[in-house]
Amino acid sequence: MAENFRAEIASLYRYPVKGLSPEQLPRVTLGVGQTLPADRRYAIENGPSGFDPAQPKWMPKTHFLMLMRDEWLAGLHTRFDDASNVLTVCRNGSISAQGDLETAPGRAAIERFLASHFADLVNGPPKILSGIDHSFSDDSKKVVSIINLDSLEAIEDIVGQPVHPLRFRANLYVRGWPAWHEFDLIGRPLTIGGARLKVVKGIKRCAAINVDPDTAARDLNILKALMRRLGHIDCGIYAEVIAGGDIAEGDEVSNE
Repeated sequence: MAENFRAEIASLYRYPVKGLSPEQLPRVTLGVGQTLPADRRYAIENGPSGFDPAQPKWMPKTHFLMLMRDEWLAGLHTRFDDASNVLTVCRNGSISAQGDLETAPGRAAIERFLASHFADLVNGPPKILSGIDHSFSDDSKKVVSIINLDSLEAIEDIVGQPVHPLRFRANLYVRGWPAWHEFDLIGRPLTIGGARLKVVKGIKRCAAINVDPDTAARDLNILKALMRRLGHIDCGIYAEVIAGGDIAEGDEVSNE
């Protein structure tokens, strides 16, 4: 049985549009078998993908714009409003585009901006996609991603410099577990605030973590450093929500 260390949620994030800015949340309600509300609710097609909004199915992230390949996305700063479904895109400190992602004109406004400024960086006309209750997660199941901040400190020691936590684009950042303790929790339940989750697997990282979320520069080779030192490229865990409830920053995380 994995030892239960006192841990808590340091921060919560969601990513309404795959590959675009994170949004920090003070609290959120988790539903059984669901992601955080609106997490990866939209994606931007990178050339024709065959995605059918009426019958949405999971597809590999290579069909969409994403940081593993498209580090220039980190230079865009976005905000999503749940009430209006409006996405605001800022570049170089000013608003570049706005649109309601649930309407054709609203999506077209964002698509025109991307097409006019980044045409040479995409494989076809950019198209904003969504599907009924669909999440464009990297995993085929609806999961919550969790990063152990002590593991990130261990990675900083490996690469020899600071590593921004948002490189890992997690939903929950947890403080209080020893480095790599999260892998001992695979297959075990977690109680977080008013919710229960089950850890299902570790997360194999991709080249997205090499991109600085502040500068959009591909400035580190964390994958190479992890493989050289640890023999794997895993960091973080995926968990499924098995009992819904509210969670918030500062909530205890227990595996008892």
